[in-house]
Amino acid sequence: MSSLLFITSNHHHHHYLNSLCSSRYFYSNSCFRRLGFLFITYRRINPKFSSSQSRSISSSSSCTFMEVVKGAIRQGSAARKSIALRVEQKSYTYADLISSAWKVSNLLCDGVSQSTSEGIKGTENLAGARVGIVAKPSAEFVASMLGTWLSGGVAVPLALSYPETELLHVMNDSDVFMLLSTEDHQELMKNVAAKSSAQFSLIPSISSVPLQTSTHEHSHIEEANMEEKLLEEIENSKIIKGEDPALIVYTSGTTGKPKGVVHTHKSISSQVQILTDAWEYTSSDQFLHCLPLHHVHGLFNSLLAPLYAGAVVEFMPKFSVRGIWQRWRESYPKDETKVNDAITVFTGVPTMYTRLLQGYDAMEPELQATSASAASKLRLMMCGSSALPYPVMQQWESITGHRLLERYGMTEVCASDHVVM
Repeated sequence: MSSLLFITSNHHHHHYLNSLCSSRYFYSNSCFRRLGFLFITYRRINPKFSSSQSRSISSSSSCTFMEVVKGAIRQGSAARKSIALRVEQKSYTYADLISSAWKVSNLLCDGVSQSTSEGIKGTENLAGARVGIVAKPSAEFVASMLGTWLSGGVAVPLALSYPETELLHVMNDSDVFMLLSTEDHQELMKNVAAKSSAQFSLIPSISSVPLQTSTHEHSHIEEANMEEKLLEEIENSKIIKGEDPALIVYTSGTTGKPKGVVHTHKSISSQVQILTDAWEYTSSDQFLHCLPLHHVHGLFNSLLAPLYAGAVVEFMPKFSVRGIWQRWRESYPKDETKVNDAITVFTGVPTMYTRLLQGYDAMEPELQATSASAASKLRLMMCGSSALPYPVMQQWESITGHRLLERYGMTEVCASDHVVM
């Protein structure tokens, strides 16, 4: 039996859940009035949970994250700027991601047809089967998540930093049937998949657009036709419902072994829409992303919500103090101009800001001045995942003019579309 936290997205089951507080359930209705956070129910359930089991503690709704994907595609088209991701001198459009997600979906469904796991064999989709994803922040990671959801599966992002024993714990605890990985992790992940009786597959490569290529050099008509086709295919895909499980994210394991936290499609949709409204994300924003993707901060706040808003997410796969300061300086040169791909939003954890301050202190005075000036021009800076020390906040504000805005976004908590009063 596995210990899973189940995230709901509505408060209509208040009295029902409260009556279930026993040795098998834990219920909390903690509420942050600004965003309205979700109830959390703790229950011990079999990893092979069915969709009917999940519906018993969540509201019925047709809202799925694919509705968010459709919104993102439309946002990109309306802004005439459909770039979704930038990674290591390559850029990827929303159409690139979705078309690649369909390839992943086909791969997963082929894997299911070969599976002998009870409750999976013979179905036309994953029917809630878990898919492990191991990849650095990349277009392949995003396409794998979307492809899992298009197939009716549950995505389980795995930390690149996990040792083999922890990978095996998560794989076995969540009952992953297929492990997706990129070539740089192929050898280790094949071994882990074999030990946990899971299938293994490489994530299909994704074509990209060179960064220096202007979007005006592409056929907008051709791209618009592709996007309309993708929207139609998503609309015709009705294999998942809002209350179905979509994602299992594991806690840090500071008080024991990591525990799986189940998010439904509706809870993800609610979260990204509320975050977009609260932080005023728009299609003109460009995020510099250097957070891990196996926790909510990097996954919801810095990736899914920006994509929903039609913004651009620029992955920095490995945190770099020098690289971040340099990227900000490139965005806002000395002549007070702003380049087209200028970073407008940054969010990090307290340790990152501490290290950025240390890097700033080591600069020559002239470089300090240009760095501070560039950082001051970002629209929004946030901090989260743990408490920000007050001296760090003060020093950051004195240098950049930004008072870092702290945000709640723990793996176990997710914003709801309903405020619990």
